[in-house]
Amino acid sequence: MYGRLCSKVGCAREAVATLTYDYGDQMAALGPLGAENDPHAHDLCAIHADRLSVPAGWIVVRHETLQA
Repeated sequence: MYGRLCSKVGCAREAVATLTYDYGDQMAALGPLGAENDPHAHDLCAIHADRLSVPAGWIVVRHETLQA
């Protein structure tokens, strides 16, 4: 496997999405896997990206990739 792994403990699947948090705005942003490994972001596999939940009152912004 040449890609990055999911950040979830015990998960060995390849990451496909990157999750970042904005604590001040109570927002989580989930998008395509970032080009570089950012120490302030969390890489997630498809399963964990689909199951993402955030604290009550927070919003999730999902950035989808455009496909032709």
